[in-house]
Formats: sequence, C-alpha cells, structure tokens
Amino acid sequence: MKKDHTQDMTEGSAVGHLIRFSVPLVLGNLFQLSYNMVDTMVVGRFAGSAGLAAVGTCDQIMNLLILGVSGVCIGASVLMGNFFGAKDHKRLLAEMRTTVTLGLLFAAVIMAAGIPLTGTFLGLMQVQPEAWQAGETYLRIIFLGMPFMCLYNIYSAALRSVGDSDTPVRYLAVSCGINIAMDLLLVAALKMGVAGAAAATVLAQGISAVLCILHVNRNVPVLRFSWKTLGIDRQLAGKTLSYGGLTALQQCAQPIGNILIQSSVNTLGVSAAAAFSAVRKVEDIGLLPGRSISTGITAFTAQNEGAGQHRRTRDGFRKGMGIEAGCGLLVSALVLLLRRPLMSLFTTDPAIVEAGVDYFRIIGFCYALPCLTNGMQGFFRGIGRMGSTVLASLTQISVRVAVTLLMVPVMGLSGVGLACVVGWSAMLGWGMPWLVHCASRLDRKKEE
Repeated sequence: MKKDHTQDMTEGSAVGHLIRFSVPLVLGNLFQLSYNMVDTMVVGRFAGSAGLAAVGTCDQIMNLLILGVSGVCIGASVLMGNFFGAKDHKRLLAEMRTTVTLGLLFAAVIMAAGIPLTGTFLGLMQVQPEAWQAGETYLRIIFLGMPFMCLYNIYSAALRSVGDSDTPVRYLAVSCGINIAMDLLLVAALKMGVAGAAAATVLAQGISAVLCILHVNRNVPVLRFSWKTLGIDRQLAGKTLSYGGLTALQQCAQPIGNILIQSSVNTLGVSAAAAFSAVRKVEDIGLLPGRSISTGITAFTAQNEGAGQHRRTRDGFRKGMGIEAGCGLLVSALVLLLRRPLMSLFTTDPAIVEAGVDYFRIIGFCYALPCLTNGMQGFFRGIGRMGSTVLASLTQISVRVAVTLLMVPVMGLSGVGLACVVGWSAMLGWGMPWLVHCASRLDRKKEE
C-alpha cells in the first residue's frame, strides 16, 4: 500500500501540523546555505578572483529571477491549497496545469530575451572588464537552465500546498550534493572555470526538477496530469498572476532595499562591511525557523479557508504566532549570550568582532519582531491578501532604508541594527490593525 504523501491540515492538531510542515523547510534552507558557501569557496579557489566576481554579480540577477518565479509559485500554492482543502481535485489539477504552462512560457521568454541581452545586463551592473567574459558565459548557461528552475519551484510549491514539505527538501539535498560534486569535477578537476560552475548548477536543477515530477506522477495522484493536456485556464491564470505578481513584487523589494543598506554600510570601511556580512550570516540561520513557520501558516490557512473552517484558521494562526514568538525569543537569548563567540567564528580581527558585538547588543533583544512579521505575512498570504503583504513589506524596507541612511553616519553599524528594529516595528504597527480587521471578517463568514 502506497504511503499518502499529502498532509490534510483541516483535521488534527494545528501545532502538530505546523511543526511537521516547518521542520523539513528549516533543514532544506540549511542545505541551501551550506551549498552556497561551498560553491563560493570552490569558485573562488579554482576560478580566480575574476570568476568569483562574475558569479557573485550574476547571482544577483539569478536571485531576482528565482524570487520572481517563487513569488508566482506562492500565489499558485495558495489557490492549490484552497482547492485541496475544499476537496476540489478537478480545479486543483486545472491550477497545476495552468501554473506549469505559465512557468514554461516564462522560461521560454527569459531564454529568448536574456541570452542576447546578457551584455546589456552586465553593462547595467557596471561589471569590470576582467570579469566581463566570465559573466557572459555564466549568465547565458544559467538562462538555458530556466525551464528546470521553473519546474522545480512549481512542483515544490504544489507539493507544499497539499501538505508535503518533506519531498522538496529531500530532492533539494540531492541537488545540493550533485551541485557540489559537479563543481569539484568541472571547476576544480577539469578547470572549466565559471562555465563549469554554471553547468553544475543547471544540471543539479534539472535532476531535482525531474525527481519532483517523477515523485508526483508516482505518489501524488491529486497533482498528476498528462503533459499532453497542458494548457491555460484563463480565470485561474488571472488569479494566479494577480496573487503571484504581488508576491513577486514583495519578494524583490527586499533585496533591492538590502543593496541600498549595503551601500550605506560600505561607506564605513572594510571592517564594518566585513562585520555586516558576518552578522547577516548569523541572522540568516537564526531566522530560518520563523520563516519556515510562516510558510506553514500559509499552507494551514489556505487549506482551512478552502474547507470553510474559519474558526480553525484563526486558531491555527494564533498558535502559529505563539510558535513564532517562541522562536524569536530563543534566537534573542542565544545571540545575546553568544554574540562574541559567534563573531569570532568568522574572523579574529578585534575591530570586526567588536562591530558585530555592538550590532547584536542593540538588535539582539528584538528578534521576536521579525518572527511575528513573518507569521503575519504567512496569514495574509493564506487568506489571499497579497496586496497586504506587499504594503507591509514596503513599509518595513522603506522605513529600514531611511533610518539606516540617517543613523549609520551617527551610530556606525549599530545604526543598521536600530533601523531593523524600527522597520519591523513599523511593519507590525501597520499590519496588526489590518490583521484584526481581516480576522473579524473571518468571524462574520463563520456566522454566515
């Protein structure tokens, strides 16, 4: 008897569902962070400084593409979660076919436009002449792999929408392992430089995409369809692009704001920039559980709203926010206790260590704030309020950038920490009243 790979969140313990769903996501993100560090080390050691600069620059373009694709996938996953919760498997399959078709069309457009315009992109990013050729090679190979990236993200989002967060993580781990092995073979052993690094990335993405598709076809009948039936349901496509476009805008706003913040930090000198890089690595790992719980809240909310279980939606959200707050308090305690040893993992330079310690001294008490904002965003996405997530994120990042620009000249790197606290507080100050309003509407639905 085949194992049921879905997770129906409309029944059973809300806390149990959220934790079971979120733990694999934390592990998957840790795999991704580990891979990124190894990949950077291999390219830096065996492809030279020009190769490392080229890959670092092209990764910014690649990240924007990934965020755009994943934004649309989040929108699609909310609709799929609604249909799965409502047991409407016919519309679930129609949404799956529509999303796959849209993803392949997007990939075709990116390949057709991106490959000939590679030089234009590099020019806009002011790539140095010594890194230009390597950048062109890397980016063109990445563009060729766009169909794999789109398919992996679509199938991963679809699996999460029906409660299966384990499978995408397993295949992500396989993909990371293959990527590292191919990096060592193509870049280190065969001396293929950045072309080898790009080929390794595309090959790994292709294998992970194929594995996800095979898994769905064998084990998840509610998502299985014949590729001969690919096509677009116009109504579903419009809703998918409406949800997904706003989510993509929200996700892209964050890295753009981070670029402006990084530029301000760079004016403080190399030590401050190095310290900021280290504290960001610590925060990336520390805030992973909160981000994963947020994704769990989205899936839980979407399924229960689709099933019309509005009371359960609110109950799950309250419990999810409790878990978020607990995660934030735990991160704060660990960072405040271990801030100096954590900084010492990255450097022995006393100036860099001290700058990071000062940063954590201000921000260390406040990590519950980003966890609560993540939970709030997860709820908004789950009920289809994508515009609310965009406005909340734009509030946070715009306030954060403005305070950074004002305070960095006065407080140094600690000013960035203060800006984060003010930005998160502004996001909660805007979002919580609207959250209460949305929750009261759910109560009215329940009464009807």
